[in-house]
Amino acid sequence: MQTNQTLSLPEMGCGTWAWGNRLLWGYDESMDKELQEVFNLCVSNGVTLFDTGDSYGTGKLNGRSESLLGQFSSQYSGLNSDQICIATKLAAYPGRLTRNAMISACKASAKRLGRNVDLVQMHWSTANYFPWQEWPLLDGLADLYQQGEVKGVGLSNYGPKRLKKVDQKFRDRGVPITTLQVQYSLLSTYPITELGLKDVCDELGIKIIAYSPLALGILTGKYSEKGPFPKGIRGLVFRQILPGVKPLLSCLKEISESRNKTMSQVAINWCICKGTIPIPGAKNSEQAKQNIGALGWKLDSGEVEELDKAAASVDKKMVQNIFQTK
Repeated sequence: MQTNQTLSLPEMGCGTWAWGNRLLWGYDESMDKELQEVFNLCVSNGVTLFDTGDSYGTGKLNGRSESLLGQFSSQYSGLNSDQICIATKLAAYPGRLTRNAMISACKASAKRLGRNVDLVQMHWSTANYFPWQEWPLLDGLADLYQQGEVKGVGLSNYGPKRLKKVDQKFRDRGVPITTLQVQYSLLSTYPITELGLKDVCDELGIKIIAYSPLALGILTGKYSEKGPFPKGIRGLVFRQILPGVKPLLSCLKEISESRNKTMSQVAINWCICKGTIPIPGAKNSEQAKQNIGALGWKLDSGEVEELDKAAASVDKKMVQNIFQTK
């Protein structure tokens, strides 16, 4: 059995949901060269955590995000190349019923990546709809850690009650939970303000990864309620939410102007100030540069408070992930 190395996680990571997803993000193979530039730019600027999932990619492109990350990391040899950390989420598909199913899934991910997975995560809990499926899958994750196949184990979309149960079970096996990933942004404060996850995670020594920190792009300030909107599902969400978030967007705009930063950078920096590791996505170098500009400075407590108040006052929030447990 190998000894597990510790994971070193940066202040911010990069989410790769769009790298292979046609349905929501309009991915196309012609984007691959640009995505490689995004990868290189991120790593050379210290954004060394890449979050993916074995379900990222649509139809025939299933696992595409992992395959691309594998290609990009093997071809990169610049600054911080030894710090690259690839985190993947294994889906709790209906056909995955045993601990071995999770071990095989992780090995398939490692094959697509051309390297071991650093941080393996359970994509969602089945507790709400198929509770008996969950423990064997979690046992599989713990096995992977104990066999030295991964450096760390994480969870995604778990609430505090469920998290405590899993944490206890893992502790009994000597397996620490490194991270918990939840949808967290100025438009999705629910996991922290209502579920109280941050306090629980601090107590258990678990880092929170904040996915969708820009609320699918609503917090970038690029879109107004008059349109034009992005195509497809995102456009529908934007139409519903934008009219009710004006006070928050104007507060973001004000702070970004006084700071000489962009609204995206302020929104991401707010997540960092809240003690989480945000993982904004990027489909091109310009977006990656924008995200990197959220590092190297901090909002002051007065600005954080203003943003908190504005976030609490909005009529519409982001829809919570249906798999988020209590």
